[in-house]
Amino acid sequence: MYKTLTPELILTAYARGIFPMSESRDDQDLFWVDPDRRGVIKLDDFHISRSLRKTILREPYDIRINTDFAGVVEGCANREETWINAEIFSIYMALHHEGHAHSVEVWDGSELVGGVYGVTLRGAYFGESMFSRRRDASKIALAYLVSRLKAGGFRLFDTQFITPHLSSLGATEISRSSYHQALRAALKVEANFHQQPQPVSGHQVCT
Repeated sequence: MYKTLTPELILTAYARGIFPMSESRDDQDLFWVDPDRRGVIKLDDFHISRSLRKTILREPYDIRINTDFAGVVEGCANREETWINAEIFSIYMALHHEGHAHSVEVWDGSELVGGVYGVTLRGAYFGESMFSRRRDASKIALAYLVSRLKAGGFRLFDTQFITPHLSSLGATEISRSSYHQALRAALKVEANFHQQPQPVSGHQVCT
């Protein structure tokens, strides 16, 4: 059994290197995860391919921060298999309202076409999930997220697990002990998610 989730409990868990998941959207149970191997993106190693850079330079989309956090979480959950159940959705909305969870959004006019969301705690950003309804939309969201994290003084970008998609952008796996060491260092730093970043390939982010 687990305690009823609260924003305070979630933040305490993140500070200890663990996070909650569910087996599926219809599963009412949750469990805590502390992987043997942890996915991270070292901010200086984030890789923007030539084709992605060309796409960003064309400025096909608007980039916004925290204008539709719920829409981003819903987009991430809108897939055949998801670990985002109703309780997880609710608790991350509460974290967002308290200023601890943020979304980077990719808009095509009035349509939300991609994004990424995660939790901030001092100098650590814990990436939760991302989605894309247009080619490269989630990669573009990540590029703007990394720019913002670098500008805000973040030290750790935790992706939880590694996928081929993340690996192509420079994500790597580290051991649990290395992760906990990096986490302890990041928690000693006071970062600022709202620090205005430098433009990504010439395109500024709306705040």
